[in-house]
Amino acid sequence: MATNPGLFTEWPWKRLGSFKYMVIAPWVVHGWYQVATKGWREVDAGYLAILPSMLLRIVHNQAWITASRLQNARGRCQIVDRGIEFDQVDRERNWDDQIILSAILLYLGALYLPGGQHVPAWRTDGAVLIALLHAGPVEFLYYWFHRALHHHFLYTRYHSHHHSSIVTEPITSVIHPFAELVAYEVLFSIPMIACALTGTASIFPIVAYVLYIDLMNNMGHCNFEFVPIWLFKWFPPLKYLMYTPSFHSLHHTQFRTNYSLFMPFYDYIYNTMDKSSDALHEKSLEGKEEAVDVVHLTHLTSLHSVYHMRPGFAGFASKPYASKWYMRMMWPVSWLSMVLTWAYGSAFTVERNAMKKTRMQSWAIPRYTFHYGLDWEKEAINGLIEKAICEADKKGAKVVSLGLLNQVPHFQINSESTSGSSTVRDFGCRDWILIHYLKKVRH
Repeated sequence: MATNPGLFTEWPWKRLGSFKYMVIAPWVVHGWYQVATKGWREVDAGYLAILPSMLLRIVHNQAWITASRLQNARGRCQIVDRGIEFDQVDRERNWDDQIILSAILLYLGALYLPGGQHVPAWRTDGAVLIALLHAGPVEFLYYWFHRALHHHFLYTRYHSHHHSSIVTEPITSVIHPFAELVAYEVLFSIPMIACALTGTASIFPIVAYVLYIDLMNNMGHCNFEFVPIWLFKWFPPLKYLMYTPSFHSLHHTQFRTNYSLFMPFYDYIYNTMDKSSDALHEKSLEGKEEAVDVVHLTHLTSLHSVYHMRPGFAGFASKPYASKWYMRMMWPVSWLSMVLTWAYGSAFTVERNAMKKTRMQSWAIPRYTFHYGLDWEKEAINGLIEKAICEADKKGAKVVSLGLLNQVPHFQINSESTSGSSTVRDFGCRDWILIHYLKKVRH
């Protein structure tokens, strides 16, 4: 919450918990009723497109969450090299609230806004109008509204809730009190309302505009830099038209600079550009291979366990594993994740923490529990474990915790890669302490 919560800070459907999606059920049912009674050709395609676009936004945001957490776990190109507090995880769990709010406003616009009904799939003039209105009024008004939010009165009542997250994640971008996010929605709706009132509205430009907002919001809060410097050298004006993750990260650490939405143009005009923006951009892109003191080596269990990892679903990652009936609908995604991890071919970092000067990482072997019972997987699993140990040795690990790996049917160190001994000590890990030993539990 904000330090001194103001009016309408709490979301109206907060008490509904997991049933909050029921607030859009009347419009969804109404749309399908129209299809059943009028047929596909007579129904408003724009009205029906709201639900699929909402689901697309959820998938898009989840992809950013997973990519960001995996990249930050590796520690390469990270901007703010700090961990995330537990209260931030709890505060940002309901990142999908803003998607529900957007869907409600789109449904109301499709029903009651003049020019919002039976819009075509594409209109070029409408797409151009959206781009111009965003670059002009939206960016300009957002800049000054954002500066106003940093005034003590509004900051303590609303915007401090967002700035509680110093180390940002993609979902940090939409974590605001209800009243503040309503103001943002009204601001971002200016291009869409203008298109409807001028008769230039169309489905794809509006969906693309909403996805563009999500894309830039997620990019600005992902906490790892990936925008290449050569891009701005190749086209210098671009630095005024597109911000970078490091640009907005400075706003969360310095507070009084880099107020712009997605276009730094207004920070240059009003002299609020942080002078270290370019230097931080270059430094973050240099990347680094972080040394590690402790490595916890484990593996995935059931197919659905992947959602309980930090790169998985935010609502599940902080809860004990439990099989839910609705997770059966995720089987296609679960199998796809298994194929992708299997094809990756080496252990991957899923979490990175620090306790004072001790740096700890959790690595996952890309195999699930059932793989350990397959004879034809034994050699591959042994190779993956050996490869992970070699990698940890190169990174300077002093302690290795081997969790769940007692399921390995057979394990031995490859004598060709050691000094001739199968013991861990002679393997080059002189300072390692093995908490759980790998055993030959079956042949």
